Amino acid sequence: MTNRWMVLALVFLTRTSMGFQFQSVASVAPLMLADLGLSYAQLGTLIGLYMLPGAVFALPGGVIGQRFGNRRVVVAGLALMIAGAALTAGAGGFATAVAGRLLSGIGAVVMNILLAKIVSDWFAGRELSTAMAIMLTAWPVGLGLAAATLGGLAAGTSWRAAVLTTAAAAGLGLILMLFCPDAPGAGGGPARAALDRRELGLALGAGFAWGCFNASLVAIVAFGPGLLIERGATLGEAGRIVSLAIWVTILSIPLGRPTLLIVTGSLVAASTMLLIPVLAHAVLAFCLVGLAIGAPPGGLMALLPRALPPERLATGFGVFYTVFYVMMALTQPAAGLVRDVAGDPAGPIVFAALVMATTVVGLAIVRRLERRTA
Repeated sequence: MTNRWMVLALVFLTRTSMGFQFQSVASVAPLMLADLGLSYAQLGTLIGLYMLPGAVFALPGGVIGQRFGNRRVVVAGLALMIAGAALTAGAGGFATAVAGRLLSGIGAVVMNILLAKIVSDWFAGRELSTAMAIMLTAWPVGLGLAAATLGGLAAGTSWRAAVLTTAAAAGLGLILMLFCPDAPGAGGGPARAALDRRELGLALGAGFAWGCFNASLVAIVAFGPGLLIERGATLGEAGRIVSLAIWVTILSIPLGRPTLLIVTGSLVAASTMLLIPVLAHAVLAFCLVGLAIGAPPGGLMALLPRALPPERLATGFGVFYTVFYVMMALTQPAAGLVRDVAGDPAGPIVFAALVMATTVVGLAIVRRLERRTA
């Protein structure tokens, strides 16, 4: 009999490749900017494009897996990630890099949606919550690994070689998933039920809050190295310092009242982000950001399951992730545009702090709608 925890380990390692590949462009940004002659707005576009396919595939992703088989579609997604990374690494200009990032993003988004379905097929009850929490941790682990290693690798070789390593990571995931069995009696899950206006508002509000929170963190990790390089750090050193925000976040996830944690965590995180441009000790600044960001994720991810009945949760999460992916795709080019217009490496950091603070707007929408009679 297959050990479900071994399946979870395979899923975790495979999902790590998504965060690793997503972060790759930000990690090699200074070298890529110089080689391809990109603006910071174009750089932000390349970062955000990876998430843009989620706006299209978040809703039908489960149906695709049900039609062709979850594991088969995950393997196909990983193959697209490999092809997209190779295309990006070989790009001679912005257009080819765009095509490569979109190709990688399509594969990553489909893979991400169906890995969650695979976990839900193998686990139930309290074990499901634990398994989902472990699976979600794979994303920041991938981000942290890329931020800590790819900059130094690019400086020692080339940015193209660093991007190609993300193809190798996806290739490892593909091999692992070939050995991942289907759960006994795995099905397509419950049918999707339509949402009424109030429930749609709940899904939109929760997705907006989750999108603001994550997009802000990604902007810090993407544009933080540029600020540190301006202060004299090498590309590798800048990446390692910025990655501290992610590692500390993973270690600082607390328990407590969701609303209080979301509000205080988001606002404190926004405030500590504003310290990054002015605090002389960069390591301390990014560690403080990591400590503050650890508070809200659990409460944010629990907003929708607590607000919607089980029969509408699948549809609600489809809307939730659609909004999330749109926010992730749009925030990065906006941060890059701020950098171009302001001419200051601190500009994107201040912008990210404002986006982080806006998380509480999404929470306010959810809480207001919860008070209404369904």
